[in-house]
Amino acid sequence: MTKLSVNINKFATIRNSRGGNNPDVVKAAVDAERFGANGVTVHPRPDERHIRYDDVRAIRKIITTEFNIEGNPTEEKFVDLVLETKPHQVTLVPDALGQLTSDHGWDTIKHKQYLIDIIAVFKKAGIRVSIFVDPVIEMVEGAALTGTDRIELYTEGYAVQYANGERVNAINPYIVAAEKAKELKLGINAGHDLDLKNLKYFKQHISWLDEVSIGHALVCDALYLGYENAIQMYQRQLQ
Repeated sequence: MTKLSVNINKFATIRNSRGGNNPDVVKAAVDAERFGANGVTVHPRPDERHIRYDDVRAIRKIITTEFNIEGNPTEEKFVDLVLETKPHQVTLVPDALGQLTSDHGWDTIKHKQYLIDIIAVFKKAGIRVSIFVDPVIEMVEGAALTGTDRIELYTEGYAVQYANGERVNAINPYIVAAEKAKELKLGINAGHDLDLKNLKYFKQHISWLDEVSIGHALVCDALYLGYENAIQMYQRQLQ
């Protein structure tokens, strides 16, 4: 079974644009679970332009399904937050300060020793670790040497090619990367620009996928379809 984790950052973006607490991001997390999601993802950034550190603490207190925190572990404040809240999973991404959104995976060869060291910190605390990786064999092989439990395949390239009608070219590098990860006994997550149009095809070709994390597209769909309905529609794509 491939789990759906709903990234609720966009709820916080809307809230922060007007101040106050509307929409309530804690309620958005609770409702994601209530409407059938298997987990909730948040990605706090140092400038707290969407999810705030206090949001993470509040959500952790009430969440009943899986909680995934994404972020760059070079930020000491992020590391402290993860160790304090102890989510089920931490996903490490190599974002630059002020970056709009994640746009590449780790160079697991260049940053091998750093990843070994920081992953050990989280695993010692009993937290499952996933690292953001591009669909490149060498990067997957490098990931296996870091001690990570899973990789998260960065899927923007897939989404762009799929939208251009190049389905086979879009999926092939991901199949190869996922097969290598499976061979190396790494769990496999995926995320970035997955949506109702391209998700089913991705899942059909990588049936052993553990989890997808979807935020922007799902929240956009929810504006038209309703939040509960959107979550259920995404779940159906994963069946």
